[in-house]
Amino acid sequence: MAGFSQAKGSVYVTIDSDSEVLPDTLRHLVSPLVSDQRVGGVAGNVRVLNLSEGVIPKMLDVSFACAFDFIRSGQSVYGGVFCTPGALSAYRAEVVTPHLSNWINQTFMGHPAAIGEDRALTNLILGCGFRVVYQRKAIVMTKIPVTFKGLRRMLLRWARSNVRENLVMLSFITGRFRPSDSGSGWIRLFSITQFFRMTLGEASKFAVAAQLYLFPVPTLVIMAVGCIISAALPALVYQRRYGGWFGWRWAIPYAFFWLFGLCWISLWGLVTAPSSGWLTREPAKVVQLPKLPSVSQPSIVHKVISKAA
Repeated sequence: MAGFSQAKGSVYVTIDSDSEVLPDTLRHLVSPLVSDQRVGGVAGNVRVLNLSEGVIPKMLDVSFACAFDFIRSGQSVYGGVFCTPGALSAYRAEVVTPHLSNWINQTFMGHPAAIGEDRALTNLILGCGFRVVYQRKAIVMTKIPVTFKGLRRMLLRWARSNVRENLVMLSFITGRFRPSDSGSGWIRLFSITQFFRMTLGEASKFAVAAQLYLFPVPTLVIMAVGCIISAALPALVYQRRYGGWFGWRWAIPYAFFWLFGLCWISLWGLVTAPSSGWLTREPAKVVQLPKLPSVSQPSIVHKVISKAA
């Protein structure tokens, strides 16, 4: 918010403090905003920077490839990417600026919503009727947790914000949403499936736990087979996108790691959704922010857009 308050360009770009961009990342990131006036936000392609620091970064590298090059890529076809990552995203200033006050003061069940700010910005843009797309060539390398504790906290933060923002999205997606856009129906379908995943999907975990208690050996066999099957898609996406002889294989251990070590996080996130602790960083001090300036003045990003056009 402090950055938005002082920005003077026609595009806001966000990047995490522990991330690094490639030389041509900014040009690729803003290109969709130039070529299509219907686009209000662009999600960058997040890759793992610290691959050499352990097994967890290697597994998440495959998971990220599927999350961006398959899921977001598919959502982008209909202009309905659900989340522009804080690690690298671009926003049309004239779309988000009028709503920044509501964004920064967002609450959930009476509590300040201080996490999931990237997902909240995405909902803001979609709710205004603009498209949100994914730009594969806009690459950012970001550090991710290398310990189970750090990973657990990061995923729990994401899970809690997803609960809140899935409900926010459901509130406007079921109404008169982009009636002149052919992709609105698919976005509405994807949103509804997220809602059922958040409810029935989490409830089904209790059934699996009961089955595991009553019939442990057959259930474990079925779960193992399920892990291998579920790892096939991330492995295929990673292999086709980035190649290599070994990287895609991390999809298999990650499937087992998620099932036996991480699957409870989304359920706990649902139960504790009002909590807004950042968990992985110290909370920032509250400061008085200056008044938002006009977005008509040129900036570096504005010049890049003009050059790209």
